[in-house]
Amino acid sequence: MYSAIRRLWSVLLGLVLVAAASGCTGADAESDGSVSETLNVVCTTGQIADMLQNLGGEHVEVEALMGPGVDPHTYKATPSDVRKLNAADVVFYNGMHLEGRLADLLVAMARKKPTFAVTEGLQQSADSRLREPPEFAGHYDPHVWHDAALWGECVRYATEKLVEIDAAHRQAYETNRDAYIARLAELDEEAKHMLSTVDKDRRVLVTAHDAFGYFGQAYDVEVHGLQGISTVDEPDVASMERLVTILVDRQIKAVFVESSVPPRNVQALIEACAAQGHEVRIGGELYSDAMGEAGTPEGTYVGMFRHNVVTVVDALK
Repeated sequence: MYSAIRRLWSVLLGLVLVAAASGCTGADAESDGSVSETLNVVCTTGQIADMLQNLGGEHVEVEALMGPGVDPHTYKATPSDVRKLNAADVVFYNGMHLEGRLADLLVAMARKKPTFAVTEGLQQSADSRLREPPEFAGHYDPHVWHDAALWGECVRYATEKLVEIDAAHRQAYETNRDAYIARLAELDEEAKHMLSTVDKDRRVLVTAHDAFGYFGQAYDVEVHGLQGISTVDEPDVASMERLVTILVDRQIKAVFVESSVPPRNVQALIEACAAQGHEVRIGGELYSDAMGEAGTPEGTYVGMFRHNVVTVVDALK
């Protein structure tokens, strides 16, 4: 009797453990390494989440840790973020030191589950378009999404990783990849055409921080930022004076604020120009490190990128 009861309890305990294991993630692993249900994908920024949603379609549930107006350079993880990361099947982040304060947590995640930097493929191939600003301590500029063609390479790499995790949906992921990259190629050509309509000597983009280096490199725009690559860096007197000289001497009429950076430094720049008799206005708000509100055109990568191009062209013409 006792042995029969003990066998029964062993069977029940085994069933409980199996049920607990299957409920740990949003997708059940199959023997071939694919998954049978929707992948729970957690991304750091909105632009990465938009990429993964376009790639995964109905086979993924995507959530971004950082919403509109959030600065990834200074972002600190919350207990809710940690829970989301722990519950994810896969984590995607930008890398190249964009998520400065999250770095340690992302490294820890990589020991437990698939965790990928979408820029890793660019670094592995030493892509010639990668920028290495001398003021960024020998690191690459992480703002690669401001070059639509370069972002397309990140899309390719993210697709490879999705296929590794979920081989059963390879065809869907690769079909979605091709369609999305085609949209990015159209966006790239559109940006080149629109910006070429602005006279070369007026094609000068002055912003709160140096987030648009890839934009300038790809679309032949002269770019200046008050702060450095990271918003942690504060502008010094020499940087302010240098930009005032550029704006006054070349009679540049507009500068730009950013949705994820307070406008105080840009306002100080405008006031410094006014003190020298030159009027500069705010040409508009650009999306540098974060996208717009969900449900708006700027809440998608394509809409955000197009907004930036149109805003710059309208203000500088």
